Amino acid sequence: MSQPKVLICANPKNGIVWSKAEQSSKLGAVAQVIEFSEPDRKSFFDACKPGAKYDGVVGIYRHNDSASAIGVFDKELIEALPESVKYICHNGAGYDQIDVEACTKRGIQVSHTPQAVDDATATVGAYLTISALRQFHRAEVNLRNGKWKAGLSPASDPEGKVVGIIGMGGIGSAMARRLLGFDMKIIYYNRKEISPRPDFPCTYISSLDDLLAQADVVSLNLPLNDKTKGSFGKREFGLMKQGSVLVNTARGAVVDEEAFIEALESGKLASAGIDVYPDEPNVNPKLVAMDNITLLPHMGTETRDTQKKMEILVLDNLISAVSGKGLLTQIPEQK
Repeated sequence: MSQPKVLICANPKNGIVWSKAEQSSKLGAVAQVIEFSEPDRKSFFDACKPGAKYDGVVGIYRHNDSASAIGVFDKELIEALPESVKYICHNGAGYDQIDVEACTKRGIQVSHTPQAVDDATATVGAYLTISALRQFHRAEVNLRNGKWKAGLSPASDPEGKVVGIIGMGGIGSAMARRLLGFDMKIIYYNRKEISPRPDFPCTYISSLDDLLAQADVVSLNLPLNDKTKGSFGKREFGLMKQGSVLVNTARGAVVDEEAFIEALESGKLASAGIDVYPDEPNVNPKLVAMDNITLLPHMGTETRDTQKKMEILVLDNLISAVSGKGLLTQIPEQK
């Protein structure tokens, strides 16, 4: 009996980087592995036609970097996939590049990589928080330009400051634990209070408006979808404390960027720490010109350890699925 086909849909130059041995020994033991190689969307569509290269593929390992060649997994691409496809296993906690509704209509199950990304992303969030409060970016720019402390004003200590986490999932919880080490106070807003209660000191705030009014630092840790896109805008900034800080390690598009820039320019926000942008890799020049904010180029999971954990979780999902045991970390919309 022939093995089920699995497609590794990632940048041909990279593919699976940190877990090649596991790909060969574990996935290779239960599936016929095909490497993605098409240079453009049309070529990929042609390879998905009946009798072509990807006909019979059951599962797909998907990495965001494949979008540079074939684009995102939108409705058009989902509908072009071979009829045999039953699983798309995405390397990433966020899966806004996949049209979940189109997948569900076709009976395709989707998984992602929660937990695997929590620690690395939370570390970035904690760094952005401390850098924004202490103005470390501005100080480093000064030093590199030979200005030492010239023109620098005293910044703010993290101790005693209130961090309002919007979306206390795995990343938000890991970030909270890190910031508690700086003697910060944690409040959070979710649609529902976490039960059982988290095993660290924090307070649930049932109203987003109340959280915004209380927090010195607001951290965005929510997924990007139709409901959250552009949801943090002028009204929300207006409710925040004068001179507060915004930290975003979620997705750039959850924030109304013009309202964000206006809040920075007016002084409503004293600073910000940002790792994600609406039109990556492009960054608004107005943000780049501001030396009072810390900007990173989507560094959330840019560590060898975390990328290996993510790769292995995708492989484990594929192995479980093609072995008839179902997906391990199926996205919540399909549960």
